[in-house]
Amino acid sequence: MSALLPPEGWGFETRAIHAGQEPDPTTGAVIPPISLSTTFAQSAVGTHQGYEYARSGNPTRAALETCVAALECATSGFAFASGLAAEDALLRLLTPGDHLVIPNDAYGGTFRLAARVHSPVGLSWSAADLTNIHALAAVWRDETRMVWIETPTNPTLTVVDIAAVAAFAHERAAMVVVDNTFATPYLQQPLALGADIVVHSSTKYLGGHSDVVGGFVAVNDPETADRIGFLQNAAGAVPGPFDCYLVLRGVKTLAVRMDRHCESAREIVAMLEAHPAVAHVLYPGLPGHPGHGVAARQMRDFGGMVAFLAAGGEAAALAIVGRTRLFTLAESLGAVESLIEHPGRMTHASAAGSPLEVDSALVRLSVGLETTADLVADLRAALDGVG
Repeated sequence: MSALLPPEGWGFETRAIHAGQEPDPTTGAVIPPISLSTTFAQSAVGTHQGYEYARSGNPTRAALETCVAALECATSGFAFASGLAAEDALLRLLTPGDHLVIPNDAYGGTFRLAARVHSPVGLSWSAADLTNIHALAAVWRDETRMVWIETPTNPTLTVVDIAAVAAFAHERAAMVVVDNTFATPYLQQPLALGADIVVHSSTKYLGGHSDVVGGFVAVNDPETADRIGFLQNAAGAVPGPFDCYLVLRGVKTLAVRMDRHCESAREIVAMLEAHPAVAHVLYPGLPGHPGHGVAARQMRDFGGMVAFLAAGGEAAALAIVGRTRLFTLAESLGAVESLIEHPGRMTHASAAGSPLEVDSALVRLSVGLETTADLVADLRAALDGVG
């Protein structure tokens, strides 16, 4: 669905609240109605008001697509039923024999999709440290057609220089995809840095309330947009109108939520750095983080995701994630409530035994919007119990 950019000069928060969301012309409703119809009347064969069948297009979905595309400064946006449905559509842009490069610490679902779904039908792939252009060059092939970036990565919060990787890939006629889920369009603008495609799990920060599953793709190139739009309709992995409404509602408060996520994350990181039960903290906001300089240059702030290695190894990590009270032991991230998990046994279990296997001592935090002092105290108590 094509998304027109808002008037020149609109700020991010204004776009989040108004782009694609004009008052309803029939009733004056300031919130876009949830359009549940699966089919739309035609005044004559092939003559309609822009909608024919709900898989192909829906007014509520169109509002969401217009809004999030505007936040990514993209000309086109496409909503999907999940983040992995969106990723699957992007991998379908490749053909048998093509080669894909993914990060060596990519999200486990991305690895599973590439290695176990698309690889058996002819897609080849390699994992590389995308913070090192020489490492990317080492896995490059003549048939490499796509580089897949996460930044910050899930779960180790590695930061990749989008502009540098995009320049390298474009010199070799490959496209660059950036998974912007952790940063969100509020903190990072991959298309402006040279990326060709942005993908999100809108289940996370865009929705922001742990009550909807969705995915999103944003692009500027018209030909790529046409191909993605075709795949969205042909494969049919589209979100329902109520799901679109929930994501659109979440997006309205994205900026203020991200500011608070970042603020609380900084205080939690300060406590973790001083605690003897923590061996190492992974957070781009730390001056000692290898990607700190790149993150400071390409991000507005450093995000609400934090990871750390338990000093006592896997046993200690498992004990910590089982002892918190406000940090809920659960998968997913990016919502108003704080979450804690053990990636090796939870979200990234599919990567066990692969080049993407994560350290068994790793703990991942999604810092929510609870009172910051309460979160710090909760986590400190869990650490004290295993220290």
